Amino acid sequence: MFFKKSPNLDDGEIKLKYVSKYKDNDPDGWGLSYVYDVIVHDSNRIVGRCDLRLGQTKTLDLAGHIGYTIYVPYRGHHYAAKACQLLFKQASYLKMKELIITCNTDNIASYRTCELAGCEFIETKIVPKDHVLYAQGDREKAIFVKRL
Repeated sequence: MFFKKSPNLDDGEIKLKYVSKYKDNDPDGWGLSYVYDVIVHDSNRIVGRCDLRLGQTKTLDLAGHIGYTIYVPYRGHHYAAKACQLLFKQASYLKMKELIITCNTDNIASYRTCELAGCEFIETKIVPKDHVLYAQGDREKAIFVKRL
């Protein structure tokens, strides 16, 4: 699958600006990721970062097709959920049919972000002890799906 930029990753409040891509060559790894800055229109300030990950791998089954972080001073405005909705637009443009989005089960804010973004909770998975996510401190993942 190759990258095609969608016409408009902008909802009037925030926009996503393409920053870079990353290719993990490990067949069980992160796949191909496209990274974006999350920018608020009224101040043109970068308030976070998100990425869209393409592929089907063991890591993406636990880490998901979307990753996001909103910087601490800008949390509480639902920017992560809004960024996810813009990434859904990009994923749809790339002909993806569904995306997996995950969060740690103890991360209430990310759990709520998945709900606000319109994702459906499907299950909780235990992170295997030999997985890179376990080494980062992740123990359980709440698995959500977004059908496009």
